Amino acid sequence: MKYLGAFFLAVALLAGCKNTEKGKSSESGVSIAVFIPGVLAGSAIYEMLADGTKKAAEEFAATGQNAPAPTVTVIEGGFNQAEWESQITTLAASRIYHLIVTSNPSMPVIISSISQKFPNQKFLLLDGELKGNPNVYTLRYNQREQAYMAGYIAALVSLENNKGGAKTIGLLAAQEYPAMNDIILPGYLEGARAVDPAFSVDFRVVGNWFDAVKAAELAAGMIRSGAIVLLPIAGGAGQGAVQEAYEAGAKVVWFDTNGYAIRPGTIIGSAILRQDKAAYEKTMLYLKGELPFGKAEVAGTADGFVDFVEDDPLYISTVSRKIREKQTQLIACLRTGELKLD
Repeated sequence: MKYLGAFFLAVALLAGCKNTEKGKSSESGVSIAVFIPGVLAGSAIYEMLADGTKKAAEEFAATGQNAPAPTVTVIEGGFNQAEWESQITTLAASRIYHLIVTSNPSMPVIISSISQKFPNQKFLLLDGELKGNPNVYTLRYNQREQAYMAGYIAALVSLENNKGGAKTIGLLAAQEYPAMNDIILPGYLEGARAVDPAFSVDFRVVGNWFDAVKAAELAAGMIRSGAIVLLPIAGGAGQGAVQEAYEAGAKVVWFDTNGYAIRPGTIIGSAILRQDKAAYEKTMLYLKGELPFGKAEVAGTADGFVDFVEDDPLYISTVSRKIREKQTQLIACLRTGELKLD
């Protein structure tokens, strides 16, 4: 049924090309596709991607600058990464969409290949980097800052709750990829060692983004080895790590979105990305004809795209004032540029 569904998607997309010039009807206005590399349900980071794009289209339509209104279509690609390239190729081949918006660190390679086959297709890629392609704009978040904030509070909480114990924090990844190995893992360790140079990171890999049972097993191993604060970056699998931490009395730092409500009292920090803000602002620039295609930008805490959630009541009630004050000082230094992490 999965392949049959893909077939009908392709047919539907190609059918939309009829009676249009290169598949783009002047009667329907600007058409935008948001490709979700996964599913929307339960994935706040991709919900923000879709919501930010839709908000830009709605607000631009309200100005009446380019009637008729832009349209936004959201396509879920599913969890099989091997299928993403063929799915986006189908979208580009349909020639329906003026702009394809997506987000994932694996997308630069995929988009680079597709843009060679369809040199007129425009792409807006968040959370990735591809320089010099005249039809692609990318915005990469400064995840060194994001990981540093996570490592900093993880170390603070670990010291407070594990006095005399191992100076180890955990990082559980769904997969190994360049941003994980070269930016997030080193940044996480760097943040912890800013608290105490003796800290180390217990790094383990699930192998996929959905196996919560395996994630729970790996988390249990980390906790037994002395890591009482964990950072799961594992999609749906991360829920297994959270449950294991809760049952073992350990703590969790959440990544990309506000996670305090996932397990109140267990989640002690949320280092987030403002993907809704990025999707909104960059889509609006595109609709105004001002998006600088060919450019690859990096944005961080000082730009408002990377942040740490400090005002959530669950954070305030769970984390001691002493730790919160230290975390606030760190975030202020990043926001003002006093602390610069390239």
